[in-house]
Amino acid sequence: MVSELLWSFVAVVAATYVILFGFLKKINEWYYVSRSGKKQHPLPPGDMGWPFIGNMWSFLRAFKSQHPDSFTLNLIKRYGPTSIYRTHLFGSPSIIVCSPELCRKVLTDDEHFSLGYPSSAMKLGGKKSLYGIPNSEHRRLRRLILDPINGHRALALYIGHVEDIVIPSLEELGTMNRPIKFFTELKRIGLKVTAQVFLGSSKDSSSTLSSMVKYYTELFPGIFSMPINVPGFTFHRAFRARKKLVKMIADEVDERRAMTSAPAGRKKAMMDLLMETENENGEKLEDEHIIDLLLLVLFAGHETTAHTIMWALIYLNHHPEMLQKAKEEQQEVIERRPSSQKGLTLTEIKHMDYLLKVIDESMRRSNFACTFFRKAEADVNVHGYTIPKGWKVLAWHRAIYMDPDIYSNPKEFHPSRWENHRLKGRAFFPFGAGSRTCPGADLAKLEISIFLHYFLLHYELQQINPKGPISYLPLPRPADDCLARIIKLS
Repeated sequence: MVSELLWSFVAVVAATYVILFGFLKKINEWYYVSRSGKKQHPLPPGDMGWPFIGNMWSFLRAFKSQHPDSFTLNLIKRYGPTSIYRTHLFGSPSIIVCSPELCRKVLTDDEHFSLGYPSSAMKLGGKKSLYGIPNSEHRRLRRLILDPINGHRALALYIGHVEDIVIPSLEELGTMNRPIKFFTELKRIGLKVTAQVFLGSSKDSSSTLSSMVKYYTELFPGIFSMPINVPGFTFHRAFRARKKLVKMIADEVDERRAMTSAPAGRKKAMMDLLMETENENGEKLEDEHIIDLLLLVLFAGHETTAHTIMWALIYLNHHPEMLQKAKEEQQEVIERRPSSQKGLTLTEIKHMDYLLKVIDESMRRSNFACTFFRKAEADVNVHGYTIPKGWKVLAWHRAIYMDPDIYSNPKEFHPSRWENHRLKGRAFFPFGAGSRTCPGADLAKLEISIFLHYFLLHYELQQINPKGPISYLPLPRPADDCLARIIKLS
């Protein structure tokens, strides 16, 4: 009798829970859909989830499992293969698009879509960064900075800066006779490389780089935090670190403007090129533009390069025949050059055909970020559905890279798939697309290529847990941060 009453009580509580939260979900759905007003075309299929929380539980459940793609697969299962769905994520009513055509539409249509990153990221990036300015100013600034960041002269100049950090850093890792968290070390090296590229080398650069590493470590956690600038909150620590970084860069800009010539021993760097840049009227970039731009390069560059390097080496280790092919190509680079040459050249890097395929496949398979953030500036009719004004639009490119109809055996690592150039042009945009494509894409690939060149020739990665679990938040990585030994080859 007691057990029957207990089970009856549990059943009543469970039914009340289902009815209550089902009712709340309907209220939440009505609130957002009704507020969008009457439309000529319907909203995409989907649901808005729970009040305040939206569908973040579903997202977190998928991305904290070993099957992150179950999030979009569940949308397809419930609402059909429409490639466009309504939802509520990251605190905003949102539309997910996950086909090559729709993603490119959203990323390239500047008239109807603007950047939609969370306010914390925008504030930490700065008012004059590429993420903080409107489209018209962005186009003007982008024209000015492309050559100092990605131009042939600039990239050739940066090779020496990258080698100055990578070669001794690898030597140091190779002497550690113990397992290390390889991903952690790669991020540290990546920060130093990025700082070296835009500051150049000087007698006091070591202390400057160490300080930048410290402040950036405090800055990064604030990107997707609640923007509460009160002591004790993550955003406050990040914003304080940003102020210190801004002062460091501003002091460096002031010092270089006061110089009549560069001191002996300092190589020309990105900062110098940006300070020299002029528009068609002979006007130079404002200091605030330079500072926020350099902060963004540091902000975005090192995580991407460290992530791609780590996964490229992990995937190659899992495929010995591919590893051998990559090593042979790098050995051929050395054999073809004159004996008097020291270090890599830009021409050599551009002709590393197989390594570039390895890099592209690593970015596709590991997928650094699952989505790009945009915001609808007006009601937009896409694919027969309305995207309401003010809603976030998430270009979910991870779903494209894992789609077997686009990439055969998408979970497999196959660098040879990039021999199909049409595939790359149609359904691959790891750095975004359109006018907001990351301006540092070529620089990132340059840094990755240089690191892999020296590592493949002289070192070996021995993972401690090669079949260990993967963590997918905030980005895909081995749960142990790639615990490994770095062995120097004889």
